[in-house]
Amino acid sequence: MLLLKNAMIYPLTDEASFVGDVLCDNGKIQEIGKNLAADNAQILDLTGFNLLPGLVDCHSHTGLTPGGEIGGLAYATDTEDPVSADMHVIYSADPHHPCYRYAVENGVTTVGVIPGSSDVIDGIGFASRTWGDSIFDMCLKRNICLKLSLGENPKGMFQGYGKEPDSRMGVTFILEEYFADAKAYMDKKERGEDVPYNAKYEAAIPVLKGEMYARIHCTHNDMASAIQCLTKYGVKFTIEHAWGAGNYLDEIAESGCGIVYGPIGGRKSFYESRFVDVDSVAKLDERGVMCCLTVDSPLEGIDSLVSHMEQAVREGADPMHVLKMVTIHPATVMGLEDRIGSIETGKDANFAVFKGLPGTDMGACVVYTIGEGEILYKREL
Repeated sequence: MLLLKNAMIYPLTDEASFVGDVLCDNGKIQEIGKNLAADNAQILDLTGFNLLPGLVDCHSHTGLTPGGEIGGLAYATDTEDPVSADMHVIYSADPHHPCYRYAVENGVTTVGVIPGSSDVIDGIGFASRTWGDSIFDMCLKRNICLKLSLGENPKGMFQGYGKEPDSRMGVTFILEEYFADAKAYMDKKERGEDVPYNAKYEAAIPVLKGEMYARIHCTHNDMASAIQCLTKYGVKFTIEHAWGAGNYLDEIAESGCGIVYGPIGGRKSFYESRFVDVDSVAKLDERGVMCCLTVDSPLEGIDSLVSHMEQAVREGADPMHVLKMVTIHPATVMGLEDRIGSIETGKDANFAVFKGLPGTDMGACVVYTIGEGEILYKREL
């Protein structure tokens, strides 16, 4: 049992911040209030500190790359076929990868681990705690999304092999064909027709039924293609990276999709990364679009999530909304908003305790990271 006392609590619900206490037991938040007491509880006095939900990055390749090298992302996508919908990235994840420890030390308690972007249909992601010894014990939820990719990554991968897709239009064609065929497969099953089992199409059924997000890697003009294809099927989807979103603000808002923006600090060298327009996060947020921030680890270190928050605020985003972009919004994208992302009774007791407020205080730093009621990290001040 852990009792957090006298913290400035940011629930990240509709409730404003306030000074109070949080009682945790059996990994859950048991009570929130003032002047709480509990027999035999470990007491942590957080006077002068800010208590946030544990931070969440829903677009991560944490643990997938040997040594954290970017080139190791080849381990994160199977490129035998541009349609690899039935591949599960959890089988590539190393729970002892140092990135998980970096996450804990920087207040990140949950990551959405998703395949790379070498295929058009890349496979299935999962949500992971950032501490533990077995990736299957660390897993909070299997099947959080079907990862899709448009643009230079799949084009470059298969063009180099002399295989389809050989062009950007070929990439989009494969995406369209996959969803059309998967829906036809699902419809036949629902009509009771005898159809051979197809694992690739089975992976799309939760997306087509609105039970799971499609998460599509795309930037600049590929956003229009993604919106046209996916809105046709009425699926829930997010645009991942979203560099160049400023050219499609109204289209994105009208589509009802979400945005997972980042990494912000990436080098502006290869074609798709030359459109980084961080101010579009504020503009989309103002239009009611659910925005998340990502460091896209290992493209940027997972310890840079706070600096991404600062950059979004610097470019005009509301600081309180930015806090939601790294907590409740990514939790929602992964279908975990009932467990993580806000400080509410009954939710997992995951917290990031900050000296200063991230996003607005350049000196903000994590003092404690707490995962399911256990102190995972303490900073010596």
